[in-house]
This record gives sequence, structure tokens and C-alpha cells, in this order.
Amino acid sequence: MSDHVPTSHENSAVSLATIAREWTKLGLIGFGGPPTHIVLLRQLCVQERQWLEADEFEDAIAATNLLPGPASTQLAIYCAWKLRGARGAIIGGLGFICPGLIMIIALSAVFLASHPPIGVLGAAAGAGAAVPAVALNASWGLAPASWRRIGDAFAQRCRWIVYAAAGAVTAATIGQYLVATLIACGVLEILIRRHYESGVSGVSRSLLVGTVHFAAAGGFAALAWEALKVGALSYGGGFVIVPLMQHDAVNTYHWMSGPQFLNAVALGQVTPGPVVQTVAVVGYAAAGVAGALFAAALAFAPSFAFVIGGASHFGKIRSNNSVQWFLTGAGPAVIGAIAGSAIPLGLSLHFYWQIAVLAGALLWLLLARRSVVVCLLAAGVVGTLLALTGVHV
Repeated sequence: MSDHVPTSHENSAVSLATIAREWTKLGLIGFGGPPTHIVLLRQLCVQERQWLEADEFEDAIAATNLLPGPASTQLAIYCAWKLRGARGAIIGGLGFICPGLIMIIALSAVFLASHPPIGVLGAAAGAGAAVPAVALNASWGLAPASWRRIGDAFAQRCRWIVYAAAGAVTAATIGQYLVATLIACGVLEILIRRHYESGVSGVSRSLLVGTVHFAAAGGFAALAWEALKVGALSYGGGFVIVPLMQHDAVNTYHWMSGPQFLNAVALGQVTPGPVVQTVAVVGYAAAGVAGALFAAALAFAPSFAFVIGGASHFGKIRSNNSVQWFLTGAGPAVIGAIAGSAIPLGLSLHFYWQIAVLAGALLWLLLARRSVVVCLLAAGVVGTLLALTGVHV
């Protein structure tokens, strides 16, 4: 990717009002997660308006996939940055994020209410029952590219299995240490590739110790840590936020119950815009609307900082071996963590009928390879119908 910074002439070519309108439209219709977001951005910026060259857009996809945090959100911010610099990036990013954020906060107020209507309870229980299947589907979809990335040698494939197993076991048993596991796997891969050059392990140890102390503070500091984990320390796609947040939100700080966390994940999947907005549901459970806005702001702030501060250097990031090696090691751990999160998610199910819904979701996603959004909506409808007919939810 070129390290070219937008010039004043290029910045004036597209009005800020146009960016606000078009990126808000993307935020309203962007159901389906990153694949849909990429298609919509390509259609707008490359095919229809021809604001970006096709190869430039593909390079942007590759570069944002190297960054921690929500890659499709960073891609949306980057495309707006190319048109109008920092102001365009901020306006475009907010336009892309805010529609889904408003929806998910409103839905949080309904689903997390003290006494929601019986139909809402049924929808929540039904959609929540499908979430473990969504986790396994996300993990399965990420695995092939990561498997190819690590290399063909026997030792490399063995390392991939070890990293994935470490992520899975951590997510399933001691989720509060998942960030440490992801960082450790990435750093270990760097060390192996560099033949144990000095200077990396000390940095990683300091980082891990610092995160543990920060997370232990509690209150809004704990909520800030959860949001920053999602925004600045998550690798490998939006669904990695589930194992990153689950243990702390449910078991450590008791902001929400296991079934409520399932609802949060489902809401993040069925609303438009980035899946990372699930963090707003956790924030709402912790501290109401203020907590939701606080968590969302901290979760998305790193994406704006990465793009506005570093977009002109994306080419150097892509060519940096240490970055590539870190992601080669952290990637399998992320995939394992997403799969491993299905265990505690599944253990949060309380009713026998939810097992049948989960089985149907597994068939729909893993065998039929159909839409996640349709799966969750259908599961929610099943739950609503069962609740209205008197089945306990």
C-alpha cells in the first residue's frame, strides 16, 4: 500500500456532508458483519463513485486486517480518511458506527429490563440458544486461512495446533487470562522465527503484568479495561470479543448473567454495523446508557487512532516481519478461543428446548452454511412462539 497522505486538493473533492450521508447509510444497512461491510464499501468507493482504485482498496483490506480491533470499521474509517483526511475519518467512522450503536442501546434497555414482556424473554432465550453455534461457525470460518498462513512444515503445523489449543482451553476455563494467552502466542512465534533474539520477552512480560493490575481495579476502570481489550487487543475478527469479555462480564464483575450475555452477543450479530458494538450491551448492564456510551467510545477510539495516526504508514506495517509473525501466532489462539467460548456459552443455557434450538443452529450454520443473521432471528422467533404458548423461558 502506498504511504500517500491525502492532499488538500483530494480532500476537497468530496464534501463532508457526502461522507456523513453515505457512511451513515452504510451503518444503517450493514447487516451481516465484515463480509457485508467490505462489499458495501467496495461498491460505494470503488465501483459506483470511483473514489478509490481497486488495488488501493484491496491493500486497505489487507492493512486493516493486520490491526487489532474491528477491521471492517477501520476500513470504513480509512476510506473516509482517504477522501477528507482526519475530519473525513471522524465523520465517516461515526456515521458508520452510530446507527447500530443507537439500535443496540435501545434493544439493551428492552432485553435487560427487570421485567421484560414474555415475548421478549422468549426471543432472548431462543436467539441466545443459537449463540454457541455462531461461535463455532465463526471459528470454523477463520481456520483455513490461518492454517495456510503458518506454513507447511510439520513443526509449524504443530505450533498452530498448540496455539489453538491454548486459546481454546483459556477461553473455556480461565477467560480472564485470554489477553495474556493471545499475546504470549504471538510473542512466542516472533521468538521462534527470530531464533530467540533478545528484547521481546521483557516487553511482553511488562505488558501482561500491567493489564492484570489495570483489570483488577473494578468499577469504571474495569469497564474501561473490557472496552480497551475489545478495541485495542483483539485480533482475528469481531467474534473474538466474546471470549475476551465473557468471563469478566459474567463471573468477575457480575454485570450480567450468562443468559444475558448470550443475548448481548445475539444483539451484536443482528444489528447493523460492527459486531464490536456488543460491548455497548455489556456497558449498559454495568452502568446504564452512560456505561454503554463509555464502553463504545473506548472500544472504537483505538480504531480512529490507528487509522488517523498510522494510515500513511500502512505499507510499512504490512512489510514488518514482527507484525506478521505476531499475527501468525496470535491468530490460531484467537480461533481456538472463539471455539472454546462455545463451552461456557453452552453451559449458560437453562432449558431443554434450547438444546434443540442449538442443534438446529449447528445444522443451519455448519452443514447448510447459511446466514448467521437469519439463524439468530429464526431462533428468536421460535423462542417467542414457545413463550407465548406457555413454555417456560
